[in-house]
Amino acid sequence: MELLQDILTGIANNIFNQVPILIGLIALAGLLLQRKPFETVVAGTVRAVVGVVILTLGVEIFVGGLVAFQAIVASAVGLEPPTATSTLNDFLAGAGSAVPLIIAVGFGIHLLLVRVFPAARYVYLTGHLMFWMSIVIAASLVEVFADVPRTTLIVVGAVLIACYWTLQPLWVAPLMRRLMGHDQFGLGHTTSTVALLAGYGSRALRLGDARTHDSEKLTLPRQISFFKDINVSTAVIISVIMIAAIAFASPAVVEEQMAGSELLPWAWGLTQALRFAAGIAILLFGVRMFLAEIVPAFKGISDKVLPGTKPALDIPVVFPKAPTAVMIGFLSSTVVFLVCMGVFAATGWFVLVPPMIMLFFGGGCGGVFGNAVAGWRGAVFGGVVNGVLLAFGQWISWGLYDRTAPELATLADPDWFAVGWLVLGAGNVLAPLGAAAPWIIAGAVLVVTVAVLVVLSRRGEPVTSSSPAPAPAGASAPADTPARSEAPSSRPPSRPGKE
Repeated sequence: MELLQDILTGIANNIFNQVPILIGLIALAGLLLQRKPFETVVAGTVRAVVGVVILTLGVEIFVGGLVAFQAIVASAVGLEPPTATSTLNDFLAGAGSAVPLIIAVGFGIHLLLVRVFPAARYVYLTGHLMFWMSIVIAASLVEVFADVPRTTLIVVGAVLIACYWTLQPLWVAPLMRRLMGHDQFGLGHTTSTVALLAGYGSRALRLGDARTHDSEKLTLPRQISFFKDINVSTAVIISVIMIAAIAFASPAVVEEQMAGSELLPWAWGLTQALRFAAGIAILLFGVRMFLAEIVPAFKGISDKVLPGTKPALDIPVVFPKAPTAVMIGFLSSTVVFLVCMGVFAATGWFVLVPPMIMLFFGGGCGGVFGNAVAGWRGAVFGGVVNGVLLAFGQWISWGLYDRTAPELATLADPDWFAVGWLVLGAGNVLAPLGAAAPWIIAGAVLVVTVAVLVVLSRRGEPVTSSSPAPAPAGASAPADTPARSEAPSSRPPSRPGKE
């Protein structure tokens, strides 16, 4: 038993938590299953891995700037983050050490659900979020059932995370088709709550028309027309915000973030902003390269192993569709969060910490999905939704995880809050049942998941129509989608009875 645990832990740590390796193995398997020539297999696999590495490097470049930005902004407004008696590292060294096993067992259950039920057509491949969402579920179970046995934690956590991985790409699939104009891959990301609220909320509020108000077709005065270039607009806007924050922040905090740099603070801030813009440019290039390989490669798995399935991928895959909307969503999300931060501090509710990474990715998600439905007004709305969710979610969740990993409140995407609160709520209701309660939660979630998949399968709708779904107004040029994936031969066949 111990040997099996070591094997599963090794698989989780060295494959699922290493995105380039995971994607490389998926691409390799897909190409081999299609019996592609040796040179095609090698080239396709390497290009897919390199694309992911380039994407990751882009993320690392601007995330480093966001972390420094977060500390400087917090100092500029005179706030100190809340303190905790327990930490994420403590949790991972204790009960949280079961997380790798939860991931490995959960992915097996996820593949089983995808194989058995025609409606479960997406395979979740966002490796780093597999890790984080498994931590959220494990911490939620431990918060309610403090002495939960390790085996129970692993199995129950695996069932819960497998159901989430299976259903999450499905509930955002209609909006993904509207945004991308095709159904060649799904979204596997913990900002799906923002996508739903941004898309359907924009439509319910009738914020605008996707064609008329498309963010990518905004008409600007000649003097500021340079803002239409996403690289230029990012560099200018982030430079202004960074330098303004440095001006009001504590010199000691700025010096700490500069890490011994000999530049003057304003020059250092400017270089960080330029690195941020360069990081986004690198990320978008990596996305295009990655998609150009993984979509056609996955066809082998779709045809031979998991018929009709498609990959569910990380949120950056949608950013090339509307890069201006990404920036609109990020900025509106950040502004709203900072306003909430001031309100919370003034009222004494809670000291919020600006989670710049989540504000960027969640705000960008809200921006592109809002824009797909209501143009730039929807992009603004999507960013506002993300800012509000992160602020109130952080406030509520900090106390909920005070015995395990309160940092989960400040590191969170909106889906972390949604899933974690549901598990905590169900656990508190069923806690009087004792040791049976976690199993009841897992059983109920599995039953609901199967019921949803059965209903969707019986609806008898095809997975992919004979023609692609119409692209949202102002969708990017075809270069924004992988050239190979446009060919009919690269599309996985429909599965009978698929929703």
